[in-house]
Amino acid sequence: MLKTQQITLEKAIVQREGNIVSDMDGEKVMLSVHKGKYYNLGELGGEIWELMKEPITIHDLVTTLQSQYDVTQTECEEQVTAFLSQLLEQDLVNIKESINS
Repeated sequence: MLKTQQITLEKAIVQREGNIVSDMDGEKVMLSVHKGKYYNLGELGGEIWELMKEPITIHDLVTTLQSQYDVTQTECEEQVTAFLSQLLEQDLVNIKESINS
């Protein structure tokens, strides 16, 4: 399924329901109940996943990660949007126009 939603820093992102997440040796692994597939989110991906429990703007997500890791804003934005694009392709997250939508 091709997703046409554009990921921009102003949009909000939130976990899609129907996933079981577990911590295995510091890395998050997830089972998508809808797809019957397992995903290894890794350590950083797991941290991003946790930040998306409630809707959060992608800008705030990047800002939070930048405060915790030694990474440039551009690199952080590129890595985060690439990761979120993969989650969106797998239908694991929802993109919203704003936190309240």
